[in-house]
Amino acid sequence: MSMDLTAARERLSWQGVSLGVMAMVASAALVIANDRTREPIAKAEAADMQASLSQVLPDGFADNDLLKDTVELSEADGSKKLIYRARKAGVVNGAVFRTSARGYAGEIIVLVGVDAQGTLLGARVVKHSETPGLGDKIEIAKAKWILDFNGKSFDNLPPAKWAVKKDGGVFDQFAGATITPRAVVKAVKGGLEFFSANRAKILDGSAS
Repeated sequence: MSMDLTAARERLSWQGVSLGVMAMVASAALVIANDRTREPIAKAEAADMQASLSQVLPDGFADNDLLKDTVELSEADGSKKLIYRARKAGVVNGAVFRTSARGYAGEIIVLVGVDAQGTLLGARVVKHSETPGLGDKIEIAKAKWILDFNGKSFDNLPPAKWAVKKDGGVFDQFAGATITPRAVVKAVKGGLEFFSANRAKILDGSAS
């Protein structure tokens, strides 16, 4: 009986050691994999953001690397917003940043580009969870609706008109999915309000 107990203890001890070794090997493998994939992932994310930035700015609008020319500003709720500044011959002539609003199924994130006067150069929905076939018309790949923001500003469209037609505004709504375009309009309008409130800081030509 004593020998059986001793053998059992030895087996349990060996199992513990084996599990410990396996855990160490697995941890080392994860560290190595993380190190090897960090740079490719970062490059892919940078390329994706660069592509998104180019969609909301006209060709030739900027001659700088927007990914390296940024400034972080505080919003009214205390959160931080990252601003990508567009320059031409060293002068800041516009900016790109994210803005958002709650849609039907979750937060809708919109990337907007504006010139120095606060006129919208472009807007693209970069993330949403809206209903396929209805709410996804906010995507440029599904419909041209998002292009209606191009060229608009508070100078040529009063704040009260920044709404879907059902609410007295100028933007079309979608049949069966009014909440979604309403949220996008709210997000873009909020973006212009943010730019207007922080225009001097955003257009400040000092290095980030």
